Amino acid sequence: MKVVDVTIPEKARAVPTGVLKMEDVRDIYLARTYAYLAAGKKGLAIVDIEKPEFPKLSKTYDAGGKINDAYSVRLAMTNASSFAYIADGVNGLRVLQMTSPDRTPTNFGFSPTPDPVLIATYHTHGPAIALSKGLDRDRAVDESGNQVAVFGRRGARPFNLEEMQKLYLKNGSLYTVKDP
Repeated sequence: MKVVDVTIPEKARAVPTGVLKMEDVRDIYLARTYAYLAAGKKGLAIVDIEKPEFPKLSKTYDAGGKINDAYSVRLAMTNASSFAYIADGVNGLRVLQMTSPDRTPTNFGFSPTPDPVLIATYHTHGPAIALSKGLDRDRAVDESGNQVAVFGRRGARPFNLEEMQKLYLKNGSLYTVKDP
């Protein structure tokens, strides 16, 4: 996994320290402060990217060896829980509950620590190798496709680039907690 700084899209650059080496990574999905990697025989790899210049492997999860051909991963949420869907090759579709109000003490925080549990398997007619995009936790939309909330913000459209940049740029530079 390699990190590319796209804070200012016109000046995208590779981050020299933003590298995490893993064998057989086939797909990646980013959600808040974690990257979820479909890692073939290793199942699901969860990478802490809160400090993207120093990504670190948080945990791997293979449901006791049951997830062993992971090709693709997507996250979505339903009410108060988040779920990972894994196209697990010859094993079919796997569903993991990543957070839950009952098991995850920080469930209602900004980026709860994932604690995966395999909850379902659907055996497909052929190898499961791809997934479509689910419903992101912080980008809820209604049945017409209009955005209804992001970080508690109500509205009918996603942020545009200028509005997003106000969240992370200060005088054209990346805003950090250290700034006054």
